Amino acid sequence: MTDERIGTDVATSAARDAIVAEGVSKWFGSGEARTHALRNVSFSARFGEMLYIVGPSGSGKTTLLSVISGILRPDEGRVLVKGQAIWDMTADRIAEFRLQTIGFVFQDYHLFPRLTTVENVAIPLILKRRDWNESMAEAMRYLRIVGLADRAELPPMKLSGGEQQRVAIARAIVSQPDLLILDEPTASLDGDTGRAIVDFVRKEILNRTRSIVIVTHDARIYEYANRILRMEDGQLKGVQDGDSIVGD
Repeated sequence: MTDERIGTDVATSAARDAIVAEGVSKWFGSGEARTHALRNVSFSARFGEMLYIVGPSGSGKTTLLSVISGILRPDEGRVLVKGQAIWDMTADRIAEFRLQTIGFVFQDYHLFPRLTTVENVAIPLILKRRDWNESMAEAMRYLRIVGLADRAELPPMKLSGGEQQRVAIARAIVSQPDLLILDEPTASLDGDTGRAIVDFVRKEILNRTRSIVIVTHDARIYEYANRILRMEDGQLKGVQDGDSIVGD
């Protein structure tokens, strides 16, 4: 599918889409070192779907995730999340919108070293001013789900990379966000654990009022995708249904 066709689809489907990106571009650096990280990218992520973004390293996938989640401002274009133009908001409003709407799993986890594992998972609930004991109990429930209940009182530095990744996933989903964004969520996990986590996220989080967007290199989890977007050199190169890409 061409960018022109995708742009037309975006313009006519905003009412049913969780995310709409229109003509998004982003540059880094200046002069001869200037890099065009995103080039006029337009796409939509629908309510009720798990959408994957795939492509080689350096193709702009993580930059695109940061733009659509209100972390990195684009140089051109606009982003609508649940019908709201997030980059028209003030910085404080964007931060509040992310807290209430988006769960994000970063590649490097972003766990707080001075907090215990269970406290890290509970952060979104505490920021939403939930009762402390209730937040801890809910965080423990999600640690059990990801198989880390016995690590609840340990600091992140005492966990393996795979365990830290599972903590980050538990933290992202503990508040049942409307939009879940995951950047390489299975990179440090073995095949069975990775598939189990993605299967759980799909069953636990996804419904007709929510959407999940995943950047991945892991072909082992392609079977869970509804649609897959391919990126290369900062551009969207095509869109496929999930079933058609399995086995590529």
